[in-house]
Amino acid sequence: MRRSLRMQSVQTPIIPVVGELIRANPGTISLGQGVAYYGPPPEAARSIQAFLSDPENHKYKLVQGIPELLEAIEKKLTAENGIHLGGRRLVVTAGANMGFVNAILAITDPGDEIILNLPYYFNHEMAVTIADCKAVCVPTDESYQLQPDAIEAAITERTRAVVTISPNNPTGAVYPEEVLRTVYEICRRWGIYYISDDAYEYFTYDGARHFSPGSIKGSAEHTISLFSLSKAYGFASWRIGWMVIPEPLFEPVRKIQDTILICPTVVSQWAAAGAMSVGRGYCRDRLKATTEIRQLVLNRLREIDDFVTVPDARGAFYLLLRVHTDMAPMELAQQLIEEHRVAVIPGTTFGIQDQCLLRVAYGALQKDTAAVGIDRLVHGLKHLLRR
Repeated sequence: MRRSLRMQSVQTPIIPVVGELIRANPGTISLGQGVAYYGPPPEAARSIQAFLSDPENHKYKLVQGIPELLEAIEKKLTAENGIHLGGRRLVVTAGANMGFVNAILAITDPGDEIILNLPYYFNHEMAVTIADCKAVCVPTDESYQLQPDAIEAAITERTRAVVTISPNNPTGAVYPEEVLRTVYEICRRWGIYYISDDAYEYFTYDGARHFSPGSIKGSAEHTISLFSLSKAYGFASWRIGWMVIPEPLFEPVRKIQDTILICPTVVSQWAAAGAMSVGRGYCRDRLKATTEIRQLVLNRLREIDDFVTVPDARGAFYLLLRVHTDMAPMELAQQLIEEHRVAVIPGTTFGIQDQCLLRVAYGALQKDTAAVGIDRLVHGLKHLLRR
């Protein structure tokens, strides 16, 4: 039977592939998948009682989300991001990934182009391909920082959007406000959308600051902002995020979401409203532990700086290592799992084919486990690269 040629061109998700290797090698410590080490605040569970108290909550709700959560999100956007909803709409999604798919389907036709910065977040590239569009990849510099001139040079008559992620997955880079404003101005001048993924907004270190391009004056007409509760509130499996979109995109997004999802899971939305009542302090308090683990990882990696380069990474909970070897990234990642019981993600999945890159995720582990994991990584790289 015939299968979709389009879907055959979509890369295989790397997280399940690495997960299978981990399961085949018991005792492996994963520095692979990007999740927070903590779960939601107690207020999330308490809000579920409110959900259960009303039988109407077992029925379908509004495509765009329940009023209680929409109100909490609007307050958060105004207070923390400087984003006001005049000329925009809020849509609650099943995580920021669904928000990205909604956006791509709403603004493109087959053959259109979306500009992604290399290294890209693999699910973004996959979504563009699924939509039968073309991902136009623009290199970042040696520190994984944006190059606005290169972005503008990549724009064609088929370009529909530029995508940025800050703080960044997979690199941990945080883009300065002035650079994001420059990218915004490029999009405004060319009449294309600017998609800003703000999922890691609370995870910054060493004085770095997150900036939301959606807060720029006049940005309501062509800026799409994506947010997620998965990281900051330990909400990964609950699948709640949201998108802030120009008013004219609401109807196409509603069509897409009604077809795929009907409405975001209502019990998760009630839990999300409860979690957000605690505020960003919940993440800030737990960020102290992540900051300590980050420093531990950086200190240990300095021991192998003769064959591993660690570009500046002051956000999210990732480091994208440049490994000085001719070994294929997937081969190296597999040997680290099988021989040294530590898992990382090969950089080829992020669109980089001409270097050996490994993504290290340090957000999911307690300090003692992280210490063991990074010890295994350092020892493993020493052994594999020196033999």
